[in-house]
Parts: sequence; structure tokens; C-alpha cells
Amino acid sequence: MNKLINQSIAILVPCYNEELTVAAIVRDFNACLPQAVVYVFDNNSKDATVRLAREAGAVVRNVPLQGKGNVIRRMFADVDADIYIMVDGDNTYDASVAPKLAEKLVDEGLDMVVGTRVSTEQEAYRFGHRFGNRLLTGSVAAVFGDTFTDMLSGYRVFSRRYAKSFAAHSAGFETETELTVHALELRMPVAEVETIYRSRPEGSVSKLNTYRDGVRILWTIIKLFKTEKPLAFFSLAFFAFMLAAVGFAVPLLQTYLATGLVPRLPTAILSVALSLFGVISLNCGLILDTVTKGRIEQKRFAYLAISAPRVKHV
Repeated sequence: MNKLINQSIAILVPCYNEELTVAAIVRDFNACLPQAVVYVFDNNSKDATVRLAREAGAVVRNVPLQGKGNVIRRMFADVDADIYIMVDGDNTYDASVAPKLAEKLVDEGLDMVVGTRVSTEQEAYRFGHRFGNRLLTGSVAAVFGDTFTDMLSGYRVFSRRYAKSFAAHSAGFETETELTVHALELRMPVAEVETIYRSRPEGSVSKLNTYRDGVRILWTIIKLFKTEKPLAFFSLAFFAFMLAAVGFAVPLLQTYLATGLVPRLPTAILSVALSLFGVISLNCGLILDTVTKGRIEQKRFAYLAISAPRVKHV
């Protein structure tokens, strides 16, 4: 805990209609990290979330654009700190682990520490959510690298240079995917720490829609694959087009070798067109790969412009 005394710490709590839990979160984090400032970013709540957060001692900011991704964008832009601790406003995460997460970040010079959810409560972490998380985490690992086991955790600690180099694009719950890919893309030092995941208190309702948000997250992974790995993405399109072209061309070639004729001219034209589409896709991938590398270098420079997290001595 002494290692955090000279660190400025911000607790970031995105909230939407969390009147049953927000006060407890503010109190718990104030007790565990008394030197930290708790910020509650309210996203158009219709209940008493704002009032209860202020009464509990939090600094409340309002974000009119709906969606967790929009809230995180404002959090990182508006708050200055050495360490950022982000936690969902549903009181399902253990506040007492926060000092351990922050100390690990500082001790090891990391840029992100993820609180990996561990739960024995079926209601807290339902099978559908577990399966979806594993599927989506595995998809990201296959494309960007195998580092995390719980990509969708809402309990994370960030360094200042992570927060200030993160160009948020997502609007909703798919933002966790973007947070993960940003760290993997720049090859940041990261870690995971297991933390207890509780069920919501009675009367509190999850804002996550398993199927709708799962599809949105999967679509975000595909878009990030196209944006961050364009050569691989368009190479797949190249092989798909060329495979289809060869499939149509082989019977035509057999007929031509046997008779000297090409009786199915439309099929021949289709085969040539698919081949051209394949070549165009490959060229797009080569060009965009060069552009992407330049963009990643610029993000890397912005990241390196901020000093790494370290223990501050008096």
C-alpha cells in the first residue's frame, strides 16, 4: 500500500440506473483506497444514481451520449491521474482487490491489469455469458495474440500512458474488446489477477443483452481484424475469390482440352471476374497494411511520450 501513497489514483465508475449499488461502490473504494478520487460518470440515469453518488462522496460527471464506450471515452479524456481503476457500477466486483491490482501495475511497470472474474454463483456468471466470453476471447486470441482469459471483464487498472493513448471508437459494451486489442496491438505489458465476481443485488437489472451485445462484440472483432490486420483480412478474401474462380474454371478447362471449345462463356467470364476481385483484394491488403503500420507507429509514439508507471519516492 505504501507504494501507492505518492500516486494519484482515479476510480472510474460508469453508471446507468445503478441507484441500488452506486453508494456502496463509492464507500467501498474510498475505504480501500482513501487517497483515491472516485468519479461516477452517469450515462442519463433516470433514477437516483446521481444524487446517491454525490451523497456518498463521489465526483459526478454526466455523459449525454448513450453507451459504455462513449462513457469510457469521456473518462480517459477528462480525468488526469497516474493510475486509473475502472469498475462497473453494479457492485459485482471486489473493491478490496483494487490495491493489489494497482500495486501490481506499479511494481511490474504494466499498462493494464485485468481483474479476471472467478465465481461459484451461477446467477452471477451464467453459462451463456461464460461460453460467449470464452468464444469471443478465443476469437481475439486467434487474431491478435493469446494474452487474456477474460477479455470482457469490467474491472481493470490502467496506466496514464494507456489511458491517454487510447483512441476509443466503440459506443457500447464492445468497448472491452477495443481496450484489449489496443494493448495487444501496441504490445503493452499487461497482466491478469483473479478476483471474486458476485451476483447483482436483488432488484438490480443487468444492462447487457447476451445475444444482441454478443453479436455487436463479434462484429467489432471482425472490424478490428480488418482495420488492424488488413493484409491477413484481405488475403482471406483473395484466397476465397481465387478458390471460387478455380472451381468454376476447372470444368471449363477440361472441356476446352477435350473439344477445343468454351461452350459456357458466362461461366468463363465469372471465373475471370472472381480472379480479378481476388487480385484487387490482395492489393488492398498490401496497401492498407502499409498505412496501418504507419498509424500504429504514430500511436506508439503517443504512448511513449508519457512516462511509464513507477514507484515514486519522496
